[in-house]
Amino acid sequence: MLQHLHIKNFTLIDEIDIRFDAGFSVITGETGAGKSILLGALSLVLGKRAEASLHRDPSKKCVIEAQFNVCQMPLLQAYFEREDLDFEEICLLRRELLPSGKSRAFVNDSPVTLEVVSSVGAFLIDIHSQHQTLEIFNGSYQLHLIDGIAKNQDILKSYQLQYDTFQKLSSELEALEQSHASALKDWDYHHFLLEELQKCKLQDGIQEELEEKQLQLANASEIIEKTAHVMSILEGTPNGVLEQLQDIGVQLNKLSHYGGTYKDLKDRLNGVHIELSDISETLSVSLESQEVDPNALELVNEHLQLIYSLQRKHSAANVSDLINIKEALMSKGDFVSEGSHKIDSLRKSLHEAENQLHAIASELHKSRLGVLPEFSNALMIKLAALGMPKAEIKIEVNKVASFGPLGTDQVNFLFSANPGQAFAPLKKVASGGEMSRIMLSIKALISKYVSLPTIIFDEIDTGVSGEIATKMGDIMKEMGHDLQLIAISHLPQVASKGQMHYKVYKDDDGQQTQTQLCLLDPAQRISEIAEMLGGKEMSDSAIAHAKQLLA
Repeated sequence: MLQHLHIKNFTLIDEIDIRFDAGFSVITGETGAGKSILLGALSLVLGKRAEASLHRDPSKKCVIEAQFNVCQMPLLQAYFEREDLDFEEICLLRRELLPSGKSRAFVNDSPVTLEVVSSVGAFLIDIHSQHQTLEIFNGSYQLHLIDGIAKNQDILKSYQLQYDTFQKLSSELEALEQSHASALKDWDYHHFLLEELQKCKLQDGIQEELEEKQLQLANASEIIEKTAHVMSILEGTPNGVLEQLQDIGVQLNKLSHYGGTYKDLKDRLNGVHIELSDISETLSVSLESQEVDPNALELVNEHLQLIYSLQRKHSAANVSDLINIKEALMSKGDFVSEGSHKIDSLRKSLHEAENQLHAIASELHKSRLGVLPEFSNALMIKLAALGMPKAEIKIEVNKVASFGPLGTDQVNFLFSANPGQAFAPLKKVASGGEMSRIMLSIKALISKYVSLPTIIFDEIDTGVSGEIATKMGDIMKEMGHDLQLIAISHLPQVASKGQMHYKVYKDDDGQQTQTQLCLLDPAQRISEIAEMLGGKEMSDSAIAHAKQLLA
């Protein structure tokens, strides 16, 4: 419920604070007084995009705030949770238009996008006027009406959960089929690449190992020659290094009797002898294994050239990159071979989901058909009371082949204003005045079945007068028992039915013109109704008539 509206520095409004109550309220005022400005401000705080030059004072920011009581709105609470917004009993929407032209939106003082504030606003207020495309033309809205009367909320929730599952499976299957088809198309080439990599017998460290082996094989003669020379120095007789070290050791051993220094030198010499003996043995083993082998060198060169070629081909920095590429190609091969099984399994799951969805959609269709006679009759009774006794409404609910978010039904509201006139789609044959009365009747009916947000009617009574206007006022007053309804009206018959009556007027001090809004007390209300009946020079009969309307 809208509790409070604050507008500052907006077009002709300097600053306005207005409080609203539950039930049916009316706003009246002369043409041009600024009723549309109020709606414009409210539309902005509900997420409408701002136009330029809306500031009264261009040097200051424009601020519009709307406060709502949302304590019994579970759907809105769920939306807040999805958007990670704090949900409280009071919801405050604020829109700021800065002098720079930038705009900011807030929900409970948290900055949000216009999309979010617009979504929140859709839960809170429903604005209708003759000059907008009425939502009754929208097929989803028409289904919403029927579902509200049929109390299909639980069935619809089950359908939508299953529909989400069906859509997800459909998307997964489509993506899998496309990926598999693409993989099959490219597999010949990818298989060729994989075989190339597999033939190369790649493993971590293989390139470094081969490059070292290549270096040794390419220089085998020199390695053999120099190794043999070193060994002859170490082990040659007489005067080989090892033999001389042994002689030195004998002499140091004799000297060790003359002090610890000589003993330490003897121990150190033993260590050198052991190390050189080990080197000699290692060189001996190396010499035995070393040979000049052109064939082995050729094989190593070929292996290395293959690695280098593959690195260039795949833009790989090293063998590890090539191994990763090989594993990726192997995964593609697994997908090619196993993808068909996955597709078959997913198709089976989709078929099962489709059968379940069909079952729920059929239940939904049957439930909708069941309330059509009651809805049509109740609607025609309302229309008869509003001066359309010959009008007929026929509602068709037809199944379509494809699933939609609301089922497999397509709704058509058909209208005939007079006997003998063929039924035709509502939007093609109903006049503006007829459409206003139809929308009012629908809103009045649906409010008995579902919880509606605050409804604002912007001169929905245009084109009617007299007894019909009185009936429209009665219907709005009755609707006010179930919801908050605010009507901007130019008809005294409608204005007199409101529990609260606000007046929009212009205040001109000779230098500036401001739009003002005030809540009328009983005496002011009589004067306003009388003026609406007979003009500014109110006659006694106009005042008496006003009192009669307000009685």
